[in-house]
Amino acid sequence: MHFKLIRTIARQEWNSVFRSKTTFVLFFVLLAVSLLAVYTGWQYAGKFNLQQAAASSEVHKQWMSQPNRHPHRVAHYGYLVFREKSPLSFFDFGLDSYVGNSVFLEAHRQNTLNMSEAGFSNGMLRFGELSMAMVLQLLVPLFIIFIGFQTVSGLKENGVLKILLCQRASYMDVLVGKTAGLTAVTWSLFLPLLILGLAAGITLVPGSAAADMAIRIVLIVFSYAVYFLIITLIVVTVSAMSSSAKNALILLVLIWMLFFVVMPKSAQTLGSSLFEAPGKIEFERAIEADVSEAGDSHNPDDPHFANLKARTLKKHGVDSIQALPLNYGALVMQEGENITSAIFNRHFDRLISTYKSQNAVSTAFGFADPFLAIRNISMNLAGTDFDSFTAFQKQTEQFRFEKTKRLNNIHLTQVSFKNNATQRVSAKNFREMPDFIFQPVPIGQNLIASSASLIALLFWAAGGFIVLNIVSSKLKYQ
Repeated sequence: MHFKLIRTIARQEWNSVFRSKTTFVLFFVLLAVSLLAVYTGWQYAGKFNLQQAAASSEVHKQWMSQPNRHPHRVAHYGYLVFREKSPLSFFDFGLDSYVGNSVFLEAHRQNTLNMSEAGFSNGMLRFGELSMAMVLQLLVPLFIIFIGFQTVSGLKENGVLKILLCQRASYMDVLVGKTAGLTAVTWSLFLPLLILGLAAGITLVPGSAAADMAIRIVLIVFSYAVYFLIITLIVVTVSAMSSSAKNALILLVLIWMLFFVVMPKSAQTLGSSLFEAPGKIEFERAIEADVSEAGDSHNPDDPHFANLKARTLKKHGVDSIQALPLNYGALVMQEGENITSAIFNRHFDRLISTYKSQNAVSTAFGFADPFLAIRNISMNLAGTDFDSFTAFQKQTEQFRFEKTKRLNNIHLTQVSFKNNATQRVSAKNFREMPDFIFQPVPIGQNLIASSASLIALLFWAAGGFIVLNIVSSKLKYQ
């Protein structure tokens, strides 16, 4: 390859694109949409987190103001926990609007997440939300198509390509030069906008760790840079293979519809068909069936709890639960809690495994559709992906179990079996319990989750240059 010629062709492509008024019109439209998306996303995330913090503070205040009570009543009094949006959620909403952000925690019962945006939506959510990630993933490819569809086919139509090839330039030099010029235009227009949008957004959203955010921003910018390069390679390849600019434009628009409408829906439908997940009612019934089989703490004749009673009496060398040095009722409750929690966790892990299998189909489709690959990476790095949702659900269940266990232990040691119905314990016992703090998914885990999609993007970039080389070697495309 002749790098000097490639540089010259790239510079001419740069000048040609910026001489066109269409480029500026399209860019300013996308700029306005992007700024609107950043502002509305930041405003929504900030307001949402403030509301969550106020609600969380109110719940904690009510918990701390409880009077002296029986610990089992406190266990049923329950506790409400919330999940704040991640600092980068203003950039990519991901699954945030479709999963719940709060859960009510109580003894003997594992509740699912509630209060999702989709649950309050009037149905407009199905048409998508305006986020900066959506602009970069869906609309910037259209921008590249409209500024680049005639980049090579136009040269064929006006005969300039033959003049170039009669000189020292090879067809591959022309294609690489065109790709470099269009990529430089896209990067110079949208990467600074992306960096400024992310930096401004996390500055205005409290609670973001500087080092973690810096790594995430660098990876997001790198991923979108590769994504824009891939789209440019596709545009240049199609333009090179087309006999006219009109044909190139029609084919590129069809490819856009295939990549951004047909394949994502197909991947979702195929994943759901291959790995069918149970509905909410079916899921809860399966848990209830397993709990009934394992042992019913409210049934005095239940074999499991009859055995527990016998072992406890033998251990303490007494012949009745009234003679035990501890509150047997609390022991039974904790045993029931151990059973229900273990069963719930087993069913929940199975359900999550099913959803992950469905998501794996979408990830595999990333090797056939670069949009799916960048969408997965963007959600993972923004902390709005499936892993963030499951981490919250698992952490809340662990918190619920530990809190109930502490209350049962107070019941076990501080409430006598004889006075079980009337005795109260000091509220200080409840006030000393730790509050729930959600631990976000670390960046390392996000990278592992998005590794296949990152490989898919790099595969597309390398494959794009290979295809470009094959096209350049075919005389029928010159």
